[in-house]
Amino acid sequence: MKTSRSSWALAAVAVLLTDVAVSRAASEKRASASSNLALSVAIDRADATYAQGTPVRFTITVQSDQQPVNDAEVQWTISKDGVPPITEGIVRLTNGSATVIGRLDEPGFLQCRAVFRGTNQPTRTAVAGAAIDPLLIKPSLPVPADFDAFWAVQKKKLAAVPVNARLTPVESAPTNVECFDVQADSLGAPVSGYYARPAGAQARSLPIILTVHGAGVRSASLSGAVGWAGKGMLALDLNAHGLPNGQAESYYTNLANADLKDYRTRGRESRETIYFLGMFLRLVRAIDFLTAQPEWNGRTLIVHGSSQGGAQSIVAAGLDPRVSFFAAGVPAMCDHTGVVVGRANGWPKFLANPPAVPASNVVEAVRYYDAMNFATRVRCAGVVTVGFIDATCPPASVYAAYNALAGPKQIFNDPPSTHTVSARAAEAIRLAIMAHIEESGRAAGPTSKR
Repeated sequence: MKTSRSSWALAAVAVLLTDVAVSRAASEKRASASSNLALSVAIDRADATYAQGTPVRFTITVQSDQQPVNDAEVQWTISKDGVPPITEGIVRLTNGSATVIGRLDEPGFLQCRAVFRGTNQPTRTAVAGAAIDPLLIKPSLPVPADFDAFWAVQKKKLAAVPVNARLTPVESAPTNVECFDVQADSLGAPVSGYYARPAGAQARSLPIILTVHGAGVRSASLSGAVGWAGKGMLALDLNAHGLPNGQAESYYTNLANADLKDYRTRGRESRETIYFLGMFLRLVRAIDFLTAQPEWNGRTLIVHGSSQGGAQSIVAAGLDPRVSFFAAGVPAMCDHTGVVVGRANGWPKFLANPPAVPASNVVEAVRYYDAMNFATRVRCAGVVTVGFIDATCPPASVYAAYNALAGPKQIFNDPPSTHTVSARAAEAIRLAIMAHIEESGRAAGPTSKR
């Protein structure tokens, strides 16, 4: 076993092995003869949540045709959410399994990664994660002193641009829903999306939902807007980049490979040039358009998205007090500066993970685009989901933002999930959204914050 030296508080890892029950040769023969080889890593607690300093048992199992593979070797590493300190070693399986034990003496996440290389078999990898007092994870850096002033200036610039909304009817399958391609002026690229509303809706009768996209380059989703409108809502699915909608797939692919290639880190040297400035302001402009619709009930405005869309959901709620509820699945853009305190930062990975030393100008610039800092300005209720083995938006970064939220909040822990919104997490989001609509529907009279 090899153990890296580090000042970080990972405790020594113990490897628990028992006597070999089946010969190594027979085990390897069975493993090499079958394509039904399964590697897994399991946690000894259902909620995968522990106190600081508590031993965390990770059980590594290898099966071939649902039978244990014995006396085989598995390589393992235990890290702090994928970054140093890293402890590693090799265990030999007994009755198809072995256990390694880790410990973390600070709030954060432990991650155990196992790798099995069977004879004449593709390499198998499995990962498990454990939360260590996650509600005690603190921001890596404070909110910049002029954070509000910076965004007030940007919003003032936006307010000087007339909305000038243009709606083009779009055919949709449901006869009870009206659909439009909407374009509205903003700073830089326009607001662009598909807007849908129930046909014949009365004035001041409907809630609003603004759905926002994850990373990538694509059209707005007509079916997404239609689906929410079918549930009795004014719905706008927003194109993240202000692009024309409904184009051939090659149009978006070409942009992703050329003009919008690596947009995620573009302009990171200055807060004035970061690409997401325009994207964030389009959130406010989309809300300008939606709240001007006569059918809005004047009180219920939900923003919902995952990954990059989860970041936008938090940002919208922090930038615009008209938002009454946000839903952020595995949100990106959280704790950009986590690297300065030895934590993994979230997508778009403006800064390289430890032990790299980040550029000071980039550190300062990206703080103005951190969902963690916007979270401190959120006063409305919201729901967040987090995957414990998410390498794109590491769970420690998500919790850094969640813990900073100032309003009523709930989080759905999803220990076995990578960077995805699982069916269970999606259902938790749906239920939270519908509960907010029901609750706001009981409110007496309009409560618009405009």
